[in-house]
Amino acid sequence: MPEISQRAASLGTENAFVVLAEVNALARQGRDIISFCIGQPDFPAPENVQQAAIRAIKGGKHGYTPSAGIDELREAAARYMAAMRGGLPIRPEDLVVGAGAKPFIAYAILSTTDYGAGDEVIYPNPGFPIYESQIVAHGARPVPIHLHEARGFSFDPAELERLITPRTKLLILNYPHNPTGGLLSRKELEEIAAVLKKHPQVWVYADEIYSRLAYSGQFFSIAQVPGMYERTIISDGASKTWAMTGWRIGLTSNPALAPVFTRWITNTDSCASQISQWAAVEAINGPQDAAEAMKKSFEERRDFIVGLLNQVPGVKCQKPGGAFYVWPNVTEACRLVGAQDSEEFRKRLLNEAGVALLADIHFGSRVPGEGQHVRFSYAASKQAIEAGVGRMAEFIRKNTKKAA
Repeated sequence: MPEISQRAASLGTENAFVVLAEVNALARQGRDIISFCIGQPDFPAPENVQQAAIRAIKGGKHGYTPSAGIDELREAAARYMAAMRGGLPIRPEDLVVGAGAKPFIAYAILSTTDYGAGDEVIYPNPGFPIYESQIVAHGARPVPIHLHEARGFSFDPAELERLITPRTKLLILNYPHNPTGGLLSRKELEEIAAVLKKHPQVWVYADEIYSRLAYSGQFFSIAQVPGMYERTIISDGASKTWAMTGWRIGLTSNPALAPVFTRWITNTDSCASQISQWAAVEAINGPQDAAEAMKKSFEERRDFIVGLLNQVPGVKCQKPGGAFYVWPNVTEACRLVGAQDSEEFRKRLLNEAGVALLADIHFGSRVPGEGQHVRFSYAASKQAIEAGVGRMAEFIRKNTKKAA
């Protein structure tokens, strides 16, 4: 049997889908599982978006499109992304449409680093696991920058300064953040930009897929800081804002790299689904009532789940600034139930209480001195949230007696 490449063997995964397979296996056995694993809205795409897709199908919009996307979507998305970010000068030709935002993580790394040359990419830890996976797969050196609970899950700009070397080619920022829900403030982004101005060789990949789900004031992009627009790759998309995860529409902008990204798409996907592109035009240009209602619901659920979690024995939970995740500290809860760490706690909670979560190690190496954490996605009904947190509390109470 021929061997697979080292690159393929080293390729990581997204553990939300691994745990989901565990959940589905238990469900097939008849177990009642409440899952908080997958980060996707639990709403349907807005009705006007669905109708636009139907019109596209019936109108014969079935073929390939230009690799960068249809003109109508590039124009709409450029206007939308510019308006969202303080009037940045994003032109349609600066914006590329992809089959979801995730491929642009790879395209950005491929376009700013050379395989095996020792180029370094700094990325948040904890963070979306695909960052590290793609850095390694494309032959760059992953350099984690640790996020700290005491800072609202941001990092110290002085730490960034220490990590940057002449080999640093790319900094990945994600805000609002997956998995913690942390949101970088304008002041923090300006401090980060001040560091980067000393290092003109470093590009920034600004993963802003949750930009419409920022709850603490108006969203601010690092690309809005003077001098940062040209070197920032702004990545957004339709998945989270309009509940279009499976429609696979990503929107990424950079004036210098847009033609490069277009060639990557030609070499990989050819183009995003034409039907989905027409639906995205309607999502952007049409009424925003459904998107705003979803955001309001997520904010209410955030407040609800944070309040409940802070009543659970051994659990402390900060209120996140955006997205639809909470990142409670379960260090004391692990001690109470006799769990070695958050991963053992997660497995026992799933198998003994029927509650599915992700552990901190699913999002990178555990940050030294930060304790144990788990991630809840609160893209779930209030009834599910109440029942799931209730089961967690009962699991801790019951097992505290046993551990004692």
